[in-house]
Amino acid sequence: MLDGAQAAIQQPSAGGPAPLLTVDDVTLQYKTKQHLVTATWRVGFDVYEADRFVLLGPSGCGKSTLLKSIAGFMPPVEGAIRLSGKTIERPGPDRMMVFQEFDQLLPWRTVLGNVMFPLVLNNKMPRKEAMDHARSLLAKVNLSRFENIHPHMLSGGMKQRVAIARALAMEPAVLLMDEPFAALDALTRRKMQEELVALWDEVRFTVIFVTHSIEEALLVGSRILLMSPHPGQVKAELDVSDLGFGDIGTPRFEEVHKRVHGMLFADKVETDLAVEAHNV
Repeated sequence: MLDGAQAAIQQPSAGGPAPLLTVDDVTLQYKTKQHLVTATWRVGFDVYEADRFVLLGPSGCGKSTLLKSIAGFMPPVEGAIRLSGKTIERPGPDRMMVFQEFDQLLPWRTVLGNVMFPLVLNNKMPRKEAMDHARSLLAKVNLSRFENIHPHMLSGGMKQRVAIARALAMEPAVLLMDEPFAALDALTRRKMQEELVALWDEVRFTVIFVTHSIEEALLVGSRILLMSPHPGQVKAELDVSDLGFGDIGTPRFEEVHKRVHGMLFADKVETDLAVEAHNV
């Protein structure tokens, strides 16, 4: 990383690895009763294998909409999204999603049953093998003791760990996470961030993580895509792979945080100043 945070969009060096996922000048729109809303405008970026790639921006910049399109639920009106060189046209088990809501688990199934469910549903492996695989993942998220518990008996953080284990059980090419810790209290949220990075250190999965928290982006991400307000456009791409939890509170961490904040909200500051000047 250059001088705290590199503001320019970074291009891979010639002869480097091919991107796992490519978002190529994607424009996304959806209809409301009154309007046709443009969520993103010609957004483009590459995600590489084992990236912790964060989409960071204010509410309404199209982060979650973009994640839904990568998942295959919303086709672009312009541009294309390709995974391993193939255009994404529909949902698939190669892209598993973890949402913010705690009710994404099946309430009538145990913790073990929830993690096994996509494996059995998609005939990924025989039932005994699926059970062993699910138990292995529950061990990784420190929930082995709770495999026979139903979701209503779990805390919010525990439910999210089950959801992560269930998503990883399918061994997806990309794990999609839409503000998965936003509804948790501050202490649980920090613990979940630490556990996610520790799990990544062990498994090295590829994740695209949506957040509007600068601190969370710096801690969870190795690369960050900064997006402008509605309609969402790319402002910058940053390499923050050398920042970690041990840097919290240090002058360097605060400096990068300040730089990112300045890049995210520069347009708002300019607009506010223009309004003030007009009103004088």
